[in-house]
Amino acid sequence: MLGNIGPLEIIIVLIIALIVFGPKRLPELGNSLGKGIREFKDSVTGEKEDDDVVEDPDVKTIAASKATTTPVAPSTTPQVEADEAEVVNDKNA
Repeated sequence: MLGNIGPLEIIIVLIIALIVFGPKRLPELGNSLGKGIREFKDSVTGEKEDDDVVEDPDVKTIAASKATTTPVAPSTTPQVEADEAEVVNDKNA
C-alpha cells in the first residue's frame, strides 16, 4: 500500500506542508532535513570515522595560549601555620 504513492499524493502532502509551515519556513525545513539525512547516511556507512579532525576551511584551530603552557613557579610567600588550640571539655557533658 505504501509503495503506491503517486504524484497526486505527493502534491497533496506538499500543499498541506505549505499550509502548516508557511512559505518562509519550508526551505529551512528542507535544508535541515537534508542535513539530517546526510549525517545519518554518513554515520551508517562510516565515511567520517574521525570526528575530531575538522576539514572545514572556515574553521580555524586555536593554539594554546602562553598562559596555559607556561609553568607556574611556586609561591615565595611564607606559609603561616595555625597555633594549636587549647581543648576545653564541656562541663555539662
